Amino acid sequence: MDSYPIEVGVVLSDDERYCSLIAPKDDWVHWSEEAETYHNIPRSQLVQCGKPVAQVASELNRFLFNKTVYSDGWGVDQTWLIKLFYRAGMPMQFRVSALDMILSEPQMAIWHQVKTEVEQELNIARHRASHDALIIQKTYIRTLEMCR
Repeated sequence: MDSYPIEVGVVLSDDERYCSLIAPKDDWVHWSEEAETYHNIPRSQLVQCGKPVAQVASELNRFLFNKTVYSDGWGVDQTWLIKLFYRAGMPMQFRVSALDMILSEPQMAIWHQVKTEVEQELNIARHRASHDALIIQKTYIRTLEMCR
């Protein structure tokens, strides 16, 4: 897989957030124009504004130490985090799990409808990692409450 992490965004249950662009390593040269359009992040912005890989990995370890975080794109996110921490030369001190591991069948049945409603209510124009994390968190909470 030639792709690599360009941004990370996390929202904790207490609403504390972490978000950062990631400066690409010199040998991370693959670039997708389609992904750039979707995320609205040009590579030049990563080079200019992104934090170094080791700094992002260290900040994530501090922010998420000994926690489990849940992702709706676990396969890709886990792969990118492994690449990030490998290149930072440090172990990942938190776990990433698939969101499906904590969703009940009733939650799964209403997930997409509720997520669409949350997206409309939040009215977030840009597709960014921290926004996605917030949408997922709000959708999870709402579906949990609806299924009680």
